Amino acid sequence: MLRKGIALAALGLAVLAAPAAQAAGGALPPKHVEFSFEGPFGKFDQAELQRGYKVYREVCSACHSMNLMYFRNLGQKGGPFYDPKYKNPNDNPYVKSIAKDYQIKDIDSETGDVIDRPGTSADKFPSPFPNEAAARASNGGAYPPDLSVMAKARHAGPQYIYSLLTGYKNPPAGLKVGAGQHYNPYMAGDVTAAWSGPHDKVPPGGFIAMAPPLAAGQVTFDDGTKSTLEQQAKDVAAFIAWASEPKMEERKAFGMAAMIYLFIFAGLLYASYRKIWKNVAH
Repeated sequence: MLRKGIALAALGLAVLAAPAAQAAGGALPPKHVEFSFEGPFGKFDQAELQRGYKVYREVCSACHSMNLMYFRNLGQKGGPFYDPKYKNPNDNPYVKSIAKDYQIKDIDSETGDVIDRPGTSADKFPSPFPNEAAARASNGGAYPPDLSVMAKARHAGPQYIYSLLTGYKNPPAGLKVGAGQHYNPYMAGDVTAAWSGPHDKVPPGGFIAMAPPLAAGQVTFDDGTKSTLEQQAKDVAAFIAWASEPKMEERKAFGMAAMIYLFIFAGLLYASYRKIWKNVAH
């Protein structure tokens, strides 16, 4: 009986200790941020997407590619520079102007030489590096991930991106941060090995090679919106969310139409059932 009592007590202590062990380390849950495109009726805010594109272009694109995006996508329905006057986004003059500002690597059709030419709306977003090796060499061995579908690749995508960009903090005393690394409590990881403090007080989060990319006033918004760190982070998170699912508004509209159709169909089916079987004993 004594052994049984000791075993039960040990089991109880293990159960009580489990939550504390799980709570130690691990990333913080993303901050709560409200976006206009959330919910079944949500839509992208075009002005927000335009600001987000500018943040990506002036800051993020220096390291991060968007290999699945074409310039013409910027002018498609629901996009940051959509104009209903131009049904074909390739004809959108603003999109053409944006693309023309880039120099695209191409092959001369007559000589076969590699040349640089102004971009067109049919071109992909250019990558900041020619290959992965060059990207790692320019970033201390770290490989900047492609952002084309980043909002779909991370849980709570836009909220996660916003939280990461605004979550950089000075490491707490007792946490050793390696060279070229930065502490962020919203970064997935486990800092236990670098922690010299109490075992039950391991700080949340992990280390990230990317230095804090945004700062207040770093990007000037054309619409006069105040360029705070939080505003830049929210706008670029919305832009990456749109890039990850540019057909979201059409998908929601189709889903709503399908639900209305099914509701009407169910009503007609029930009415037919009542009419056909009304004089038949059940």
